[in-house]
Amino acid sequence: MKKLINRPENVVREMMQGFVAMHGGLVLIPEHHVLLRADADEVRNRQVALISGGGSGHEPAHGGYVGAGMLSAAVAGEVFTSPTPDSVFAAIQATGGEPGVLLIVKNYTGDRLNFGLAAEMARAEGIPVEIVVVSDDVALAGTQQYAGARGIAGTVLVHKVAGAAAAEGKDLADVAAIA
Repeated sequence: MKKLINRPENVVREMMQGFVAMHGGLVLIPEHHVLLRADADEVRNRQVALISGGGSGHEPAHGGYVGAGMLSAAVAGEVFTSPTPDSVFAAIQATGGEPGVLLIVKNYTGDRLNFGLAAEMARAEGIPVEIVVVSDDVALAGTQQYAGARGIAGTVLVHKVAGAAAAEGKDLADVAAIA
């Protein structure tokens, strides 16, 4: 046996429900595949919110990194598919307050495009948003056939460093610079 999947069309929803069932500190916005801290309303105006995400299929990324001192929310796309701009925007609306939102985005075309569109939607609503793109993949260094280094394992370190800065109460510009 290679996989524990009931039905392929339900895999992302069931995975997200599993995260919530296992971790009492999480809440799910099911229609957008967004996991967020259960205390998001309490902290939204006290610290910068951190949001990351990407295509499903590499769990526990990113849902496993939602919590105090880490991500405020994680947005899951379908398997190997970037989350939609509407889903990222839903995460921004659910967690973003006056201190603003930092989007931590891996250097994949779909992620950059969709998180970027969501950032523009949020800015149009008056929500301060900054984006940090992670591109730590050195395996592709020097190759011409790729758009650039992808964001892979180092992304979790960015989550942690930025999460610590946000928890200390640093402002959006400082959290983005530290990330």
